[in-house]
Amino acid sequence: MLFVCANCLKKRMMLNNNSKKHYFLLFFLTFTSLVCAQNKASGKIVDAKNNKEVSKVDIFINDDKTPSLTTTSGNFSIQSDSIIQRLRFSRKNYTPEIFDVTPENAENIFVQLSQAKVSNIQEVVIQAGKPKYKSKKENPAYAIMQKVWAQKRNNGLEKFDTYSYKEYEKTQFDLNNIDSTFMKKKIFNKLDFIFNYADSTASGRLGLPIFLNEAVYENYGRNKPNKDTKRTLVAQKTSGFQDNQVITVAAKNLYRDINIYDNTLNYFDIGFQSPAGTDGFGTYDYNLVDTIAIHGEKAFQIRYQPKRKDVLAFQGNLYIDTDTYAVLGATLRSTQKINVNFVNSVYTQLEYDNPDETTFLPKKLITEVEMSPFSKKKGSKSIIAKKSVDYSNYEFNIPLDPKVFKRKEEEYEDKFTDKDDAYWTKARPDTLSKSEQGVYKMLDQLQQTPKFNRMVKLFETLGSRYYNAFKGVDFGPIFSVYGRNEVEGDRIRIGARSYFGLNDPWRVQFYTAYGFKDQQVKYGAEARYMFNRLNRFMIGAGTSRDIVQLGGQLTSGDGVASRSLSSSTFFARGENISLSSVNQTSVFAAIEPWKNVQIRVDGVMQSIKSAIPEKFNLMYYQGDGQLRKTVNDSHVTISLIAKPGAKFSQTGIDRYQAKNLAPTIVLRYTRGIEGLFNADFNYDKLQFMFYKPFLIGTLGKTVVSFEAGKNFNTVPLALQNIIPANLSYGLAPNTFSQLNYYEFVADAYTTLHLEHHFNGKILSYIPLIKKLKFREVAFIRAAYGSLSDASKAINVEGFKYSAPNEHIYYEYGFGIENIGIGNLRLFRVDFNWRGNYLDRPDISKFGIKAGLQVGF
Repeated sequence: MLFVCANCLKKRMMLNNNSKKHYFLLFFLTFTSLVCAQNKASGKIVDAKNNKEVSKVDIFINDDKTPSLTTTSGNFSIQSDSIIQRLRFSRKNYTPEIFDVTPENAENIFVQLSQAKVSNIQEVVIQAGKPKYKSKKENPAYAIMQKVWAQKRNNGLEKFDTYSYKEYEKTQFDLNNIDSTFMKKKIFNKLDFIFNYADSTASGRLGLPIFLNEAVYENYGRNKPNKDTKRTLVAQKTSGFQDNQVITVAAKNLYRDINIYDNTLNYFDIGFQSPAGTDGFGTYDYNLVDTIAIHGEKAFQIRYQPKRKDVLAFQGNLYIDTDTYAVLGATLRSTQKINVNFVNSVYTQLEYDNPDETTFLPKKLITEVEMSPFSKKKGSKSIIAKKSVDYSNYEFNIPLDPKVFKRKEEEYEDKFTDKDDAYWTKARPDTLSKSEQGVYKMLDQLQQTPKFNRMVKLFETLGSRYYNAFKGVDFGPIFSVYGRNEVEGDRIRIGARSYFGLNDPWRVQFYTAYGFKDQQVKYGAEARYMFNRLNRFMIGAGTSRDIVQLGGQLTSGDGVASRSLSSSTFFARGENISLSSVNQTSVFAAIEPWKNVQIRVDGVMQSIKSAIPEKFNLMYYQGDGQLRKTVNDSHVTISLIAKPGAKFSQTGIDRYQAKNLAPTIVLRYTRGIEGLFNADFNYDKLQFMFYKPFLIGTLGKTVVSFEAGKNFNTVPLALQNIIPANLSYGLAPNTFSQLNYYEFVADAYTTLHLEHHFNGKILSYIPLIKKLKFREVAFIRAAYGSLSDASKAINVEGFKYSAPNEHIYYEYGFGIENIGIGNLRLFRVDFNWRGNYLDRPDISKFGIKAGLQVGF
């Protein structure tokens, strides 16, 4: 994310009809770009016996499985986005030749092909065009794939007692298809030197490399006697953006680990049918093309393509070992009609080693994603993000010290991954190209340019929602400056936080707000400090005085920064009068004894009363029959929070979680202590929450959210469990769209939210609708609970409140997502129906919600 329009950009976009181009610049900032390692080679190919020119020769670059060029004469000229280290020349009836390429011999290459002996020619099956079969059993590729499925392999790491291997990862970003008109934009004034680093890509257009990240990991694992794994980042080198949290998270969100043998491949948390999966023939047409040599092994080349172009599927080649029927390699390229936001195309290349008949080991993975904010048209300005991973130095069944699997404090230090140039020269499987090396030089030069630094600052403000006023101080969140509710009317909020860098071990933040209707000042402040990055042991304290919508969440945290501090809704059905005035002081301590498992203890002292007593009554009877309007509460909460499989971008006190399919599991116990700081009640509360997205093959993704809890004692309304409602016309997760605030109150409750995203699976069959690329969503929400007579009686207006104990309350509906233009499809509309409890007054049986939904 290199270029952002500086402070004048917003005004310029308003005045200029070509603002779409400027929005592109902001988008291009949001995703960063790939380094295009370009190289060229040229020469002549002749017959070794008679020196006559040979045409129709397939030229393969490095270890590619598919030819990059088929010659039409004896002369050839080839170029690539990656470093050309070797060329392989292959033609039927000739013995393949391999030529090692260096900068010195890349031109005037002279290749002599020798005619192969008949006995050495492999048997091939060549099909002209796309053959048609009456049934899949007539297809010779089907017999081969059956044997692949019968001997479906597992990752070989599972069969050894211990293992270790090295992983070299390179992530590159490139602005693609730039032209002279683009280069003359005023935004690049005083920055035009960057185009000295632009170079021609394989398509003949200019590509500008602007980001490069290299990383080396050491992986260790054991399966016996106890299963354990350890992945340690030992070296990292980034071209200028290592301190930008938004770029780091964006890069991590682009890629997922895939296994070609799985039925479903995860890209962007969207399921694509695997061509090597057992369900492949339902999606793809297969064609046995040839038998070729892959690293000295004979392999069937099977070309596949989707039966329908508008489904989430790939086209490419599978390379199957002729003896063991193992997948030696595969290429996967998306269709032109790929229905994924911002994404024009995806290309993946896989290579595997097969040590025996039941296992495989990853050898190389390359994934390239081309993205654009608006258009999928070929030649439009886009961003190419390329990630390559090389796996090497496999060792098995070598005794490993148990200390290897323990986290070490030095691994979390900023300088732990600092390595000199000599280390990187040795660590890289391939040397960097000139254009890749130029990225480091270019970014060093850019960081000395004030205009560039202003652009980056604007981008970071939009991404983090905080504006860095001066060193160590951020103002924000910028989108919370204005709000409105029934108590305060128009509300102005100003906040700030300390911020020195990504890995800050401490944070202080505060805000102050003013309501023009109630003419009251509100505030909140919190300080946190982390003592150890290894186990993330931290403590904190905070205090606040604000107007709060209680019951917005069931399993909510106690921290000042972790809760919604006010209710500000611009458009809603009916007036929201059920607001509370809350004064709170809290302290906490937290630690992660195991990776991604946190134990947290909160101590809270608070007083709660109605913010509008004449309209919303929170008065209750104390034990002696005295009528009270303010609830004084002191409680201690112990929480166990687990996020197995979650990935984070850094190690500071605030971490940014990359999106994936990792679950969130929360178990929470709260003990109210009567008499502590004048608290009014003893009570015990137990709560549980489970959240996880699931890929359901190629049918889409189901998001499951389940919550359950119980108050074991009688408490007033202010401390009860409120089934969360959403009266606004916007989207709000884990709430009930057709409920009113405080319509259901429960001592004990369970709620379930099921939402399935079909990713256009159904609408793609409708001729006219499918062109709009809309995606369908179906959902159902349910709640069940109970409320005792004692809990009703303690409240002055307890007769108004009930729990969904007669029947399970439910809502259902469907939504249309992916609404927009071109690649920019961020709008979603939901249609909601209330399923029961329809005889209640002032209810809404049907409602429409709409909002932005950012994602692929």
